Amino acid sequence: MAIGIKDIFLQHFGGEPDVCAFAPGRVNLIGEHTDYNGGYALPCALNLGITGAARLRDDKTLRLYSANFPDGGITEISLSSPLAGGWTDYPVSVIRTFAAMGYSIDRGADIAFSGNLPDGSGLSSSAALEVLTGLLLRELYGFSVTAQELAVFGQLAENRFIGVNCGIMDQFASAMGKSGCAILLDSATLGYSDAPFSEKDAALVIVNSGVKHSLASSAYNDRRRECETALADICKVKKISSLCALSVDEFERYKDSITNPVCRKRARHAVYENDRTKQAAEALRNGDLTTFGSLMRESHMSLKDDYEVSCAELDFLAETAWSFDGIYGARMTGGGFGGCTVNLIKKDRLAAFTGVVKEKYKEEFGIDAQIFAVEISGGACVINE
Repeated sequence: MAIGIKDIFLQHFGGEPDVCAFAPGRVNLIGEHTDYNGGYALPCALNLGITGAARLRDDKTLRLYSANFPDGGITEISLSSPLAGGWTDYPVSVIRTFAAMGYSIDRGADIAFSGNLPDGSGLSSSAALEVLTGLLLRELYGFSVTAQELAVFGQLAENRFIGVNCGIMDQFASAMGKSGCAILLDSATLGYSDAPFSEKDAALVIVNSGVKHSLASSAYNDRRRECETALADICKVKKISSLCALSVDEFERYKDSITNPVCRKRARHAVYENDRTKQAAEALRNGDLTTFGSLMRESHMSLKDDYEVSCAELDFLAETAWSFDGIYGARMTGGGFGGCTVNLIKKDRLAAFTGVVKEKYKEEFGIDAQIFAVEISGGACVINE
């Protein structure tokens, strides 16, 4: 049996924590690389995530421990110390963000973390860590901060301090998730609506390729710049606020104004993916998993060919799933360049799917694929352990 976060805290810091909390990871069902292009995404929070326990100190010292990096022991830093370049940069960046937003943090804290999200898998362990840290700070210091603000602060921490120019989707799903529902999120307005997901007949399955990605050192920021270039070109002939403000018909009308063919491909993905995401949410609400699965496949092909963020391992996993009898749909999910696929499978075919994928993937790449049948969870919350 796994050791609870309160026991982990006791082992490393002694005594009881002041608060314990949980923040889920997320999987994006469809709507990839649309959030920073002003479009829609359809994520859901998972029953996998990160737990944390924290206690205020009487000095200005932070002591941080992660059960996922036990060899690092306790990292002790001052509230005013610069970032150190490891996992502790994420919670420290959230603390910096709270301070920058006018929240006074004049006392340090002991904080322990423990998660069951595979590192580098694309299930947003970083966003979960950011949202969790924000929730712990809110409870420790008595700040009046909404769940939506926790998401915004997490995004700001990643943009300003970590150096990843990410959108809001990952943090929003972790903070605002609802059990049994995907979230149709409009990143332009932060408006959102529920898209109920029936788990009666369909299983949501994550397959981890085992190929780790790091958005900060990958081409993620390059893709964002390419989209900004495409937007600037289109704005010379049609004033729009974002690429996803274009309909598919409008994109086809104005696409030749994008002079760089690579940037044109990036823009095409953003616009068509945005349209697919709205269709997918409607299909989910109507219980039409066949249509939903077809849209997932189209999404993967666009991410592979137009956005060029897939890789051989992800393509193999998606293609293996598509050929399986009992699949509704499959696609890569997350920022790309490794990580996971998300698969929608008939429940009675889950065991067979797991066996087939494990065997074929091992044979092709020599890698043991991790496969998780997941449930859709609620968002970040205080817990009693």
